[in-house]
This record gives sequence, C-alpha cells and structure tokens, in this order.
Amino acid sequence: MPEPVIQVTDLVRDYPRPRTSLFRRAPVVHALRGVSFEVRAGERFGIVGESGCGKSTLLRILAALDRATSGQVVVDGTDITNLPERRLSFLRENLQLVFQDPMSSLDPRMRVRDIIAEPLVVQGHPASGDRVRELLDAVGLPPNAGDRYPHQFSGGQRQRISIARALAPRPKILVADEPVSALDVSVRAQVLNLISDLVDELDLTLVFVSHDLSVVKHVCDRVAVMNAGQIVETGTTGEVYATPAHPYTRRLVAAIPTLARALTGTTTTDLLKGAPT
Repeated sequence: MPEPVIQVTDLVRDYPRPRTSLFRRAPVVHALRGVSFEVRAGERFGIVGESGCGKSTLLRILAALDRATSGQVVVDGTDITNLPERRLSFLRENLQLVFQDPMSSLDPRMRVRDIIAEPLVVQGHPASGDRVRELLDAVGLPPNAGDRYPHQFSGGQRQRISIARALAPRPKILVADEPVSALDVSVRAQVLNLISDLVDELDLTLVFVSHDLSVVKHVCDRVAVMNAGQIVETGTTGEVYATPAHPYTRRLVAAIPTLARALTGTTTTDLLKGAPT
C-alpha cells in the first residue's frame, strides 16, 4: 500500500472574535475541532460538507497559508505545522492549489503566459515558453492564449488557466477548493473531467473539496464528510454515497438535487458521464 503523503492529526483552529464587552472574554470561533485523516500517494481524496464547516480553513492549513492552533500536519514526510516561511519552498513545489473563483485568483494585469510561469519564477526555475505552451495544450487552450489577459476568457477557460498555473512546478499533490462551483453546469462537467484526466496522466495525488457529493463521487476514490469543524464519516465514495452511516451524511445525500437536476431534470453525475474533456 502506498505511503501517506498527507497526515493530519488532531488539528484545531480557533479564531478569536472582537470583544463585545470589557467584562467578558473575547468570543472564539472553533473552525476545526480535532480533525485527523491521511491521504496516500496517488489517491483521490474528497472533503465534502456545507459552507462554513471548515473545509477551506483545512485546505489553507494544508498549504501553509494559515497556521493551526494545535495539532500536526505532515506533508511528504515533513512536519509543516510550525515550519517558518523561509523553509516552505519544498511545499510550494510539491503542493499546489486551484481556487474556487478563477477571476479573483488570477492577476488581471498579467498576460496568461506570465500567470502560468509565475510559480516557476518565484521558485527560481526557468520559465520557458515551451513549458507554458505545453501547459496550455494540457488544459485544452491554444498557444496564442498566452498573449491574452484573464478577462478575455470565459469562466471555464479561466479555471483551465488556473489549473495550468498549478501544474507549472510539477507538483505531487493538487488541492482543489470548490474548483467548479462558480461555473455553469455544462462547463463544470468539462473542467471536472479535465482535472480527472490530468490527475491520471501526471500521477498526482488529489485533495478535492466540494459541497456536492455527486461531484465528489465522480472524481474521488475516498471521501471525508465534515460538519461543524469535525470529520464525521470517512470511507470510499461508493460506500458513503450508497450507505451513509452518520445522520449528517444522510442529510447531505438526501440533498443531492443540484442546479443541474432542478433546471434540466438531470444530475451532475449524468452530465459528467457525457461531458467532453
């Protein structure tokens, strides 16, 4: 069995809120409450839950964009929990993120070729035009797309640019935070299939966050269900989808009707089966 590339142990993240009174302690938001899980090399691991359950906080800590209050995070054998920023270059190369809203994560002042090359430049690697063209081709965009700006593309194309940027430093781990929730349903299916194909072709480990169990079932091998800052259930996507054990998971499964079903009478899974890459 492959070794774990991500190990999270008893992770806690508390955020103090402003005082409401001089005579009372400052209130605290408990974003994560003792989260533990492992992700093995080559695995497609999904994290699913409603907005506000702690998913994005967890991903920010995995990427060392935030720090845990307590607990431990080990990535590719290195404990990153309290590692100084100056020693995180290995993490920036080996773990890359695709964010929810591509328009807010792409610099509108930069041409696409410079956006894709930016991670290479930051990490001191040569940012060749050949590498940029290779990445544009990998995500289904023409070579001349590199000369344009983000606002000149559709939402789905901008997300493809984000994926190309994430793949630039050849990471081992791809972390996707609700990467299709801001896209139209038909475009959503194409981008999901693209991510799935690239994970296979490049032998990546995928951590995929979504509020939609049907999407996670299509993309991931195993899933953790989060509620109120805790993981309440973990298992293969087939098992969790077919026979959910926790009451919260059962409510999520019961709520699976999505925008796709509401508008067209089909599910996201139906669209995914027939979507081009």
